[in-house]
Amino acid sequence: MPTSEATTTYEKSARKVFIRTFGCQMNEYDSEVMAGLFELDGWIITENESEADVIILNTCSVRQHAEDRVWGALYDLRGRAEREPNLIIGVCGCMAQGRAKDIARNCPHVRLIAGTHAFSRLPELVEETSRSGRTVVDIDASRMPRLGALPRKRKSRLKAFVPVMRGCENFCAYCVVPYVRGPEISRSADEVLSEVETLARDGCREVTLLGQNVNSYCGPRKTGGTGSVKFAELLRMIGGVNGILRIRFMTSHPKDFPDELIRAMADVPAVCEHLHLPLQSGSDRVLERMNRKYTFGSYRELVGRIRDAIPSIALSTDIIVGFPGETEEEYNRTAQAMEEIGFDSAFIFKYSDREKTRAAEFEPKVAQRGIVRRHAELLKLQERIGAEKNRGLIGARVEVLVEGYSPRNPERLFGRTRTNKRAVFEGGEDLIGTLVCVTIREVTPLTLIGDLS
Repeated sequence: MPTSEATTTYEKSARKVFIRTFGCQMNEYDSEVMAGLFELDGWIITENESEADVIILNTCSVRQHAEDRVWGALYDLRGRAEREPNLIIGVCGCMAQGRAKDIARNCPHVRLIAGTHAFSRLPELVEETSRSGRTVVDIDASRMPRLGALPRKRKSRLKAFVPVMRGCENFCAYCVVPYVRGPEISRSADEVLSEVETLARDGCREVTLLGQNVNSYCGPRKTGGTGSVKFAELLRMIGGVNGILRIRFMTSHPKDFPDELIRAMADVPAVCEHLHLPLQSGSDRVLERMNRKYTFGSYRELVGRIRDAIPSIALSTDIIVGFPGETEEEYNRTAQAMEEIGFDSAFIFKYSDREKTRAAEFEPKVAQRGIVRRHAELLKLQERIGAEKNRGLIGARVEVLVEGYSPRNPERLFGRTRTNKRAVFEGGEDLIGTLVCVTIREVTPLTLIGDLS
């Protein structure tokens, strides 16, 4: 899953909690659950960190850069913790699960460390550390809460994340997710469907189905029941929910993409013409060492089948540069693969060793200066490819779900197309929450600019 950083913002009488999210869409969902739990317990969820009695960092461990940002935030909070002895600073999520000992040793001002299986107990754990005055650590992986059974405070009325499964069993050589998130667990189809129906009644118009490897979803039809539902059938079921106008999903693994899923994407009107399909490398040798279980040739063939069935689909991807042993020739194959496939967007990452992963032991390591150069070159390449894709839309008429006013220009509305491109245009407040048609007249590498049509 692609990662980002966001601040989850909310506002209880005397006690206030601030939640800061690092990482992927699953972490964003978990932060909404955390906020819902605190609010249910009587807390105010605040967007002002300086007034918070409790500060929660919901963390990511996928790459070293993500952890570095958390370490930086923790060190920035040290002075305040010394001045305010009653302040409770908590670290939750993947980094807490995998690096609890390091956090406790390096940051004694952290009062709470809660792993990926413990976030449902956060208010209880905060009370425990408040009463005892000691640091509370909960990284017990045996108490995974049932997905969908917890309260939640959504950031958006129009859009919602819906986890259909958690965990991963692929064990890509570079990835720590199986170690911090655990094995795959799929929700029952009726539970997912019930959640989507509730969201629709609450005014939600777009859902994004989440899983570390969403294609491998295989849940029982009913909770506690027998039989199973594959992901393609789940898409068709959700596509029939009245009020849901758009369905997205991520993240997909290229090794798990049957024709029945392609047909469901093409058949269900609500499924958007956008797919995030991580490539990681254009070199077959590197892909094999990564334990990705496909070749670039099979990836290219899959993309061909998807585009044949859904000609207007937009593709985004993940790329890693500097995987141990990656030669200049193999790096060039990745650049050629990006040119050949023509991704609409790409998340390009610098490789970093992750504790417990096999790749951490691989040699030779690529020199950091080489990783930095390759990263910069591929960013520039993707910017050109993305700009060319966007220029091809000038004059096109696209459907946009209006999300609100543009943060950069309050005189314009903004939203996203079915292909997940950001669009801005002039219009009234009454359009927020509706689908409109916009004719594109100019573009930037990241944004479409147009007029209502």
